[in-house]
Amino acid sequence: MATARPALGRVLPGSSMLFLCDMQEKFRGTISFFPQIVAVSARMLQVARMLDIPVMLTEQYPTGLGPTVPELGAQDIRAVPKTCFSMVVPEVERLMNARPSLRSVLLCGIEAQACIMSTALDLLERGLDVHVVADACSSRRSVSSQVDRLLALSRMRQSGAFLTTSECLILQLVRDSAHPRFKEVQKLIRDPAPDSGLLGLFQGQSPLLN
Repeated sequence: MATARPALGRVLPGSSMLFLCDMQEKFRGTISFFPQIVAVSARMLQVARMLDIPVMLTEQYPTGLGPTVPELGAQDIRAVPKTCFSMVVPEVERLMNARPSLRSVLLCGIEAQACIMSTALDLLERGLDVHVVADACSSRRSVSSQVDRLLALSRMRQSGAFLTTSECLILQLVRDSAHPRFKEVQKLIRDPAPDSGLLGLFQGQSPLLN
């Protein structure tokens, strides 16, 4: 009997959305690799604009945790406030439902073991492909929180999410050097993405590799 073929996780601009999760002022001093995570997410946002991919932006309890940091470059996007961990709150669901072609969500932000994982599981439960941009996701600075980050990535992968990097995903979205926006995208990715500590997570016995 033939075995089921695993999902390929193809991404196309016309059936994708970019989710940017909770990159706010109060997290600036507590999240490991925060500037790098924001920089990679900003790169994803720029590509989303070039390719006309809709963007969802959330803020966790903004009254207490402050607004989205300006360097993300999302000042023109209205942030959806939330108190639950998942980004899939009623307002976001309405915007998702308004895009019937939606098949894939590209997910960036913090924290990996909390809002990112809750969002990924909710989206997977709705039958969507979830592409976790691993170089744009992090957790707090403590050793235990970095273990949480590692195991959260592993847990999402076990549940069916695709772990990827910003450059891998950007090139999959463009697909062809003949794409009319390719030269702009090429300029954007010419400089490597900043190091967000992923290599250390992969050293030694990593559950991500099993």
